[in-house]
Amino acid sequence: MNTPSRRNFLAATGALTLTAACGNGVGSRGAETIDARVDATLNFMYREFPGTQDLRRKSTGMLVMPLVTEAGLGIGGSYGRGALRINDTTVDYYSAAQASIGLQIGAQQYAHVLFFMTDGALMDFRRSQGYAAGADLEYALQGEGQSLKAGTTTSLAPVIAVVFGQAGLRVGATLEGTKYTRIIP
Repeated sequence: MNTPSRRNFLAATGALTLTAACGNGVGSRGAETIDARVDATLNFMYREFPGTQDLRRKSTGMLVMPLVTEAGLGIGGSYGRGALRINDTTVDYYSAAQASIGLQIGAQQYAHVLFFMTDGALMDFRRSQGYAAGADLEYALQGEGQSLKAGTTTSLAPVIAVVFGQAGLRVGATLEGTKYTRIIP
């Protein structure tokens, strides 16, 4: 008769822990939570920045990240989860992650929406293994009187980012180098 050894016990406990940590969320309420946050974020954005409704009408899809948390002290990072909407219907869920190093301190939270203005930009995003926002991303900026403006350059760009709702002790919010990955919430 074999008696369990401490090594076997630790291996079994470790395997069980790893298996539990790898759960894919099937059957959880993660999707409902993300959808509710996306709806609230879009309602806020349309109310506070009416110009975004025009972007929505012209876009082929929108990636809505309702809450991204960013922190750094020399080494920093950010993370958030959201949904890709096409014709006002959620088709996929994504996470956004970013890492940075340099002179930085503080933390903040913000929301952002990527408007895909062409079918090609939307297809590139959906087909990629991990889409990295970078130099081809244009920003629609908040101008005088709290109205959002997208100039001729941004209105012709394939992807337009709107960053809003910043709260925290960190200066600026950028999506440069942010990696978006499809998830199962």
